[in-house]
Amino acid sequence: MATPSSIFSEMVSTTLRNSAKDVADNVSKHNALLNVLKEKGRIIDLDGGYEIQIPLEYGENGTYTRYGGFDTLNTDASDIVTSAKYDWAQIALHVVASGAEIRKNSGRSQMINLVKTKKSNALKTAANNFSIDVYSDGSLANQIGGLAQIIQTNGQGTVGGIDSATWTFWRNKFREIAGSNAYTSATLKQEFNALWLQLNRGADKPDLIVLSHDFYSVYEAGEQQLQRYMDEKKAQAGFVGLKYKTADVIFDDNANFTTTAEKGYFLNTDYLYVAQHKEAKWSQDEEKKPVNQDAVVIPYYWMGNMVSSNRSLQGVLLDAA
Repeated sequence: MATPSSIFSEMVSTTLRNSAKDVADNVSKHNALLNVLKEKGRIIDLDGGYEIQIPLEYGENGTYTRYGGFDTLNTDASDIVTSAKYDWAQIALHVVASGAEIRKNSGRSQMINLVKTKKSNALKTAANNFSIDVYSDGSLANQIGGLAQIIQTNGQGTVGGIDSATWTFWRNKFREIAGSNAYTSATLKQEFNALWLQLNRGADKPDLIVLSHDFYSVYEAGEQQLQRYMDEKKAQAGFVGLKYKTADVIFDDNANFTTTAEKGYFLNTDYLYVAQHKEAKWSQDEEKKPVNQDAVVIPYYWMGNMVSSNRSLQGVLLDAA
């Protein structure tokens, strides 16, 4: 005969049958940046490795030669590819119910309500916390390195094991606005223009701009009369935002991670990824029953990191004064 605890476990597994997809979908739907990365196929599955290795093209082919007649041609090998190496980070999430909770809700309708509540809480918890992590500098214990780590306010830092103080190709762009809160909607656009030009390389240009509260409010005030909103598809996903040139402009309260400085990330998402292990992408494990507690624990695991294959095409605008 099935026990209340076994019924609870079965119902959690049934309602989250595709648990990895359910949690991952909820996380991406909760965050505009992650939603863009998902839509562009920038959430990638890996099958292992001591580190996450991302190939980089950091130089040009040195054999390009202008010549005439019998001039000697350059056939030397060109060292143009290296790898950035990112550490794996791990996240655990648990659906937990005490024996008392389970027995008090052992009736079918009560059990359904209990499972719904636990599932809803787990989905919200994953979404809220991962939304913070993707903007983080990785300073918390075992935290992924988010945008504040990849795109630094001085353009430098060691990211993916590469020290950009030595390797200048690996520096991101940055621009600090003079003064303190001295910008208007007009001057903010001028700052946008200056940073935008630094981030253009042929067809490569930012496709997403993420602004913190005050930056977004000032930019929105200057754009309302133009009604330049982002495309309908993103609006239908629940992310109402604006446009700047060819880039979508969105607001995220987490953008200035743990600081009061206003930030604007100018992102080229062609070179920005969330890499995750294929066996731990919010994947459900078997239920656990603690030996010293009257409870049922159903674990979910995620393992990966946020990575970039080109920092030079990422930028940050800040009003840090």
